[in-house]
Amino acid sequence: MTAQQSAAFDAFVAALDNSLVVVTTRVGAQRTGCLVGFAAQVSIEPRRFMVGISKQNHTYRIAMRAGHLAVHLLDERQLPLATLFGSETGDEIDKFTHCEWHPGPANLPILDAAAGWFCGRIVERHDVGDHIAMILAPEGAAAPAKPVRPLRYRAVADLPPGHPA
Repeated sequence: MTAQQSAAFDAFVAALDNSLVVVTTRVGAQRTGCLVGFAAQVSIEPRRFMVGISKQNHTYRIAMRAGHLAVHLLDERQLPLATLFGSETGDEIDKFTHCEWHPGPANLPILDAAAGWFCGRIVERHDVGDHIAMILAPEGAAAPAKPVRPLRYRAVADLPPGHPA
């Protein structure tokens, strides 16, 4: 791909302005979470959802040993939560001491401020380059209580990452 084609692809993807989610997980006493820009439903029946986690990320190292992930929907007013989970790294701080949360299904940390969430069992992992795609089979969920305006990429495009991608 030429530099011009790469720039065109990057502009195309930015124009999609995807919704962002926060993924959390736990293995034993280790809990972790990160802001995720690559997430989508990938099957209707059976229900399946994919999240992509950077291999550079603290969450990646824990999620590779985890059996479940929780996926949290953020409203556009929840930029502070996105900043916490996107600009900080679990290598340096315990993000969960800076937000309200409770244990959910599979003892996963569920963020109280999330507009909605679901928990899923990790049924597949695929190396897709600098990220690992984790395919989830949903096992529990809490729907948004009111209409949500999802937090989108454009709102966080300038956030410094906790780790490079």
